[in-house]
Amino acid sequence: MTRPAQTPRADAPTRAIAVADGVVTLTFAGSWRMDRTLPGIEPVVQALAVSPVPKALAFASSGVTGWDSLFLTQCRAILALAHERGVPADLAGLPDGVTSLLALAEKVPERQGAARKSVHSPFLDRMADIGLGAVQAVRNLLDFMGDITLAGVALARGKAVFQRSQLVTLMYQASIDALGIVSLISFLVGLILAFVGAIQLSQFGAQIYVSTIVGIAMVRVMGAIMTGIIMAGRTGAAYAAELGTMQVNEEIDALKTFGFSPTQFLVLPRLIALVIMMPLLCIYADLMGVMGGFVVGVFMLKINPIQYLTHTWQSVPLANFWIGLVHSTVFGVLVAMAGCYRGIRCGRSALGVGQAATSAVVTGILAIVIATAILTVACNIIGV
Repeated sequence: MTRPAQTPRADAPTRAIAVADGVVTLTFAGSWRMDRTLPGIEPVVQALAVSPVPKALAFASSGVTGWDSLFLTQCRAILALAHERGVPADLAGLPDGVTSLLALAEKVPERQGAARKSVHSPFLDRMADIGLGAVQAVRNLLDFMGDITLAGVALARGKAVFQRSQLVTLMYQASIDALGIVSLISFLVGLILAFVGAIQLSQFGAQIYVSTIVGIAMVRVMGAIMTGIIMAGRTGAAYAAELGTMQVNEEIDALKTFGFSPTQFLVLPRLIALVIMMPLLCIYADLMGVMGGFVVGVFMLKINPIQYLTHTWQSVPLANFWIGLVHSTVFGVLVAMAGCYRGIRCGRSALGVGQAATSAVVTGILAIVIATAILTVACNIIGV
């Protein structure tokens, strides 16, 4: 198949080079804008590199229908070549705007340090910087955990200072506002678990054990994990953004000036709200996951609804329920701490707020995965 030849556009940029009596004349025509393919500068280099050196460089631009900064850049490059070769340039043939901008560019000196320079530090210096950064990060985290411990002691003694009404609002935001997304995700997880189990169990005529798989998986760990991940992406990021914005607006500095502890006033109510609401959300997620398996069991596997629910109730040990609640409580602490820590340590710019929210989500999910592994091993060791 032969590709049709491309026809040049009517206002395509062109440049002709003419040499007469030792004068090199560049004649520009067409539209010299960024959306066009401009001619290369190599022919001009060859025209100026001849021997003997040309007497002058002249321009003609009556055929130019449009130009922008790209045309200006090429003119500057050509003039630099002429200056390097010692060829005097006559700018009278260029458009008035180009002549003015070229004159302005010559008058304004380049700002020192404006150009980017690549800095290559020695390998040992970079390793030392990484090590010092890690040590400082650990120190900041320990300071934050120490502040939370002191705030917890003050709370136990009844001397913690924070707004009770704010705590109620935070509990509402962490629970009622999250029911929609928790319902959807948990229901779909239960649905997926039931489908995966049904494919295998149907081969042996043991479809009823789908209820056992879904019940144990959701109640023991999946309900808590899915709730934790949802809250890390939703509430943890919100905490980081709220506290980061307060840091940018210097509201946290104002609290310190008036003698309030930011940890007690801002971090403690958020931590309490998630520690209280996460177990409740986990129980709700467990129920929604069981409902997802119930739909598959009843409508796909044709299991009697009463039989499915009864078998779920009888086959899920009560210990799994408590294990799930422990998981969710730990996840609530981790998500709240990750969000508040990133928000408190936010920079002083809007960019820092976005980075703090992103870091809070990543830190929260990573902490949930690590905590799940540790709790799973611990449960295996104690035999539950």
